[in-house]
Amino acid sequence: MDKFTTLTGIAAPMPLVNIDTDMIIPKQFLKTIQRSGLGKNLFDEMRYTQDGAEIADFVLNQPSYRKAEIIVAGDNFGCGSSREHAPWALLDFGIRCVISTSFADIFFNNCFKNGILPIVMPQEVVDVLMEDARKGGNARVTVDLEAQTVTTSGGQSFGFEVDPFRKHCLMNGLDDIGLTLEKAAAIDSFEARAKVARPWA
Repeated sequence: MDKFTTLTGIAAPMPLVNIDTDMIIPKQFLKTIQRSGLGKNLFDEMRYTQDGAEIADFVLNQPSYRKAEIIVAGDNFGCGSSREHAPWALLDFGIRCVISTSFADIFFNNCFKNGILPIVMPQEVVDVLMEDARKGGNARVTVDLEAQTVTTSGGQSFGFEVDPFRKHCLMNGLDDIGLTLEKAAAIDSFEARAKVARPWA
């Protein structure tokens, strides 16, 4: 998992509330267990017509937001079914941070496990960030995980809270496998002792 320290990038405004996981990655794309390749289907039914043509007015199809790395979203982002493909699709597209007033719990947890930082902000702050995001590709938002701040293109800064353990994992690029591998020496030592003590096992 890639480390997350400081991110400066384009923020895409998505003010719609209750963006659920089926909107993020529709069910027909859940057959794969590969984490890569899902970005092209991110928000598929919102991005494309039934014939596969791009819908021009969808935010991520607009030239200013094609390389967005941050989404500023409406309330209750990631609700619906508990599909891990949703953060996989976001990450594969290039999204590393989502800012909203609230998230569905399972989606929120899955983001941290896949290298995405979900940030909860009060409505009045999200409104400021949403307006800043509407400036387009020339406006860069900075997310500093160590300092726990989000700074607008105009220099206005807002603090946010994050669980210390999750912050540690993101800053060091540690998913569940990475956390386990940190204990590799202790695991090897235990297995060596167990082999001696129980050679029949």
